Amino acid sequence: MFSFFKKKPVQPETPPALPTAAAPAPTVAPAPAPDTLLPAALAPLSAPGAEQDKPNWMARLKAGLSKTSANLSVLFVGAKIDDALYDELEAALLMSDAGIDATEFLLDALKRKVKEDKLLDAAAVKAALKTLLIDLLAPLQKPFELGRHQPLVMMISGVNGAGKTTTIGKLAKHMQGHGQSVLLAAGDTFRAAAREQLMVWGQRNNVTVISQESGDPAAVSYDAVQSAKAKGIDVVMIDTAGRLPTQLHLMEELKKVKRVLGKGLEGAPHETLLVIDGNTGQNALAQVKAFDDALQLSGLIITKLDGTAKGGVIAAIARVRPVPVYFIGIGERIEDLQPFNATEFVEALLG
Repeated sequence: MFSFFKKKPVQPETPPALPTAAAPAPTVAPAPAPDTLLPAALAPLSAPGAEQDKPNWMARLKAGLSKTSANLSVLFVGAKIDDALYDELEAALLMSDAGIDATEFLLDALKRKVKEDKLLDAAAVKAALKTLLIDLLAPLQKPFELGRHQPLVMMISGVNGAGKTTTIGKLAKHMQGHGQSVLLAAGDTFRAAAREQLMVWGQRNNVTVISQESGDPAAVSYDAVQSAKAKGIDVVMIDTAGRLPTQLHLMEELKKVKRVLGKGLEGAPHETLLVIDGNTGQNALAQVKAFDDALQLSGLIITKLDGTAKGGVIAAIARVRPVPVYFIGIGERIEDLQPFNATEFVEALLG
């Protein structure tokens, strides 16, 4: 569930004069007519009754993590508490891409727990592992707060194929379900069809999209913030170009976007998020390190956990670069993107 502060009425500010650069004028995608119908799958996530949907979410989460949990959950069925069990558990954790650091940490802590508490059966050892894993992941759990700034500016990055633009569309719908007005900025001028993809999500969600046919992503982002300030928009979400962290010139462009946002609105961006594909395992951890070094990330969104056996990468992130995980995705539907909860995640993983 999102949590947010009650917003106070904010008088629109007069936007500062925009620079008279030679950049092309931004194209504003008009919001669709009021009678535009949204697909049924785009129903708001956290509307009244969302708590009743919790069992359905847990079932979907368990099914989504089944590829990751397959090698872990079977280890404790009728198992003896011996070195062979620890060896198998070590292999299973490494196969899930938990990484060497997190794997050694969990195994050492588990062995101490078994010895100190004199655990004798597999069920008790499994319960101890669940507790240790929850404790490891709990620091990554952080609610996403709305209403802290007017507007709240979110800069969203990620490599191509991580599901960044789709995730932005889903988040926009969720925020609308919390009464937030949203504006999108098509700052991904690098990838072919990225602008068009975001425009489609804008039409689905009845949200305006600020874009340029071709131009400076920083200028598009600046224009979007000024438009949001003038119109009293609650949330601005900026889609930045997908890139590999090895593409240094593009990473420098990201830094420029962040600097320009700060000039357009003091303190912006208020959230600097990275979308990572759970399928990429340890490569995702490398992305977190690189983007965090460049942008000082405030949070992560991990997508596509339903298609991978590498969901253990969250444990690696917790040990090596503990950036908060705001949301996880386990499917294509709007409701398949949910806030990360350490206890729910571990329960779905280990049963």
